[in-house]
Amino acid sequence: MTLQRILPFTRTLLNSVLTEGDIAIDGTCGNGHDTLFLAESVGKSGKVYGFDIQPEAIEATEKRLTEAKQSPQVALFHESHASINSKIERKDVGNVSAAIFNLGYLPGGDKTIVTKPEETIQAVTDILHLLRSEGLLILVVYPGHPEGKIESEKVTDFASDLDQSQYQVLKYQFINQINEPPYILAISKK
Repeated sequence: MTLQRILPFTRTLLNSVLTEGDIAIDGTCGNGHDTLFLAESVGKSGKVYGFDIQPEAIEATEKRLTEAKQSPQVALFHESHASINSKIERKDVGNVSAAIFNLGYLPGGDKTIVTKPEETIQAVTDILHLLRSEGLLILVVYPGHPEGKIESEKVTDFASDLDQSQYQVLKYQFINQINEPPYILAISKK
């Protein structure tokens, strides 16, 4: 058996909880790859909420969705993921099947614009309340830059302290790689 790399394993986890008609959240749209994957997974009868603080990320995501004819079921917000709670329709509260975040900075973008631990922890807290039973939140954590290292520690500490009677938390990490490779924190709501 070959162990899955980080990003393919993320897709495996998402596939285990997402079906046609579901609701999903991309807390960091970036270049739109995860947003598109979520849109295809939930289909035209589902809904995806996507967030990013950088206009170029929203533009890249819109373009990717339009080219794939997957934009009708996606609502994009040029805002911090800390605003998720105020953007989710009330009928979707408690019905979100999956959410994903890629923490750090926009690949190919300005590396000084990064996700912030306080905003990420606020967004994670909000999403945990939005998830349905057996819903899943995935954080792809990139500790390989100074701000990422700080966020990595704070977010991992937060996830480690979640009540085990309500959540299962998995850390998936290759520990023999150099340069502080990314890892996954997957939080499943019981």
